Amino acid sequence: MKKTWCIGEMNALFIARMERILWLYALEFDERFPVVCFDERPCFLIAETVSGIQMKAGKPARENFSYEKKGSCALLASIEPLTGERTADVFARRTKREFALHLQQVAAKYPQAVKIRMVLDNLNTHNASSFYETFAAEEAFRLSQLFEFYYTPPRQAG
Repeated sequence: MKKTWCIGEMNALFIARMERILWLYALEFDERFPVVCFDERPCFLIAETVSGIQMKAGKPARENFSYEKKGSCALLASIEPLTGERTADVFARRTKREFALHLQQVAAKYPQAVKIRMVLDNLNTHNASSFYETFAAEEAFRLSQLFEFYYTPPRQAG
């Protein structure tokens, strides 16, 4: 008989990934196997085109929401939650190359690591192929052996 773990919209993949990450977060800090969380976000570079309304007695200052778009960038950030160690990079784009360069920076912060356990979402750029598309074979192999990826549970449809 099949054992059912699903509650509501959760499926087996969601539960498997969640349990793996919860196990990871419960481990004590070990400098040989640091747990690092990664995320990225697009950012819009904007400039105000109209000044806000100055504060007057008894009335709060008001902001104007008119702006001029000056471009965009991508913020890539990693944090080791038990030590607070952080790495952040700002790039013009968010591609496999930027992901690989960021993880190379993370690796430099953990020279004693046997494996860096990286928690991240399942975006198509978040895998070891990024190393091979960015670096020479020796460096790509070194990084692919150093990082162990732990993917977050997928969002449920609905």
